[in-house]
This record gives sequence, structure tokens and C-alpha cells, in this order.
Amino acid sequence: MVIPRPGKPVRGSHSGAPVMAAFDLLGRRWAMGIIWHLNEGPATFRALQEQCETISPSILNSRIKDLFEAGLIDKTPQGYALTALGQDLFVLLKPLADWSTRWAETLAEGGES
Repeated sequence: MVIPRPGKPVRGSHSGAPVMAAFDLLGRRWAMGIIWHLNEGPATFRALQEQCETISPSILNSRIKDLFEAGLIDKTPQGYALTALGQDLFVLLKPLADWSTRWAETLAEGGES
């Protein structure tokens, strides 16, 4: 599968806007999970598979290829690791994770009027 590219139509958008290409890439199964786990440090294929628990080897292999082609991860002697661009992305995802926790708590309390 080819990764989404800014300037080209992607799932959910024909505009080619870079943010839509990024959402398309990150919306693929396990893409953000792999980035999340690699923020903890480099990991081998097997270690990533264990951390992601239910991921199949074929999906993990596909996501690694996608994220590598997108310049978000690289292969190092210690395993796969986030590139500087991948680390920048994680910094942006962390506030979203914090927001989603607050959102989940709001929903559990019956929602906000």
C-alpha cells in the first residue's frame, strides 16, 4: 500500500491538504500505537508485536513500512526508533491523549451540558 501524500487525494478528502494526508496515515490500524510505543525507545519487531498485543505480524510489517516511508521511524542497531519527525509527532499526540482522558471522564459522568 502506498502512503498518503500531501497534495494528493486521500481517504475522506480530495483537497490534498497535508493535515488530511497525516490523518489518513495515522488513522491506519496500529499506526499511532506503534509511534506511542516507540516513544519509549527503540524496539525490535518482536518487542513491538508484544507491546501491541493483538497486532498481526502482517499488519505490523505493513505499518512499519508505512511509517518508515513517511519518515517517522527508522531502523537502528537496537531496532525500530522514532526519527526526529516521529518524535515531533509524538509531542503533538501527547496533548491529544490528555484531552481524550478528560473527554472519557466527561462521558463517564454523564456528559457535559
